[in-house]
Amino acid sequence: VQLQASGGGLVQPGGSLRLSCAASGGIFSRHAMGWYRQAPGKQRELVAGITNGGSTNYADSVKGRFIIPRDNANDNTVYLQMNSLKPEDTAVYYCTSGIIIGAPSYWGQGTQVTVSS
Repeated sequence: VQLQASGGGLVQPGGSLRLSCAASGGIFSRHAMGWYRQAPGKQRELVAGITNGGSTNYADSVKGRFIIPRDNANDNTVYLQMNSLKPEDTAVYYCTSGIIIGAPSYWGQGTQVTVSS
């Protein structure tokens, strides 16, 4: 099983980025998928998750700014649309997959997001 995340980079405060995650090597149509992040000196935290049925869950810090759409044509792909980015969103973002949100079984390699002017 592999999760390949992409789309990170440097963006100014108030800007947007879209992360992508492509899963392979398994059947993910029954899995929840999600994004975690870890900032320097902080614990890893759940940012957003989506179940196979389309139910979503967001951290309070990103509600109203981030969206986690899932590719309906391809259950193995999930995105993280990040809008109105803040410096405190700076972190390494990890794509995950598992039976339920919050208990991932698989982790991607991480992609760096830096929000700075």
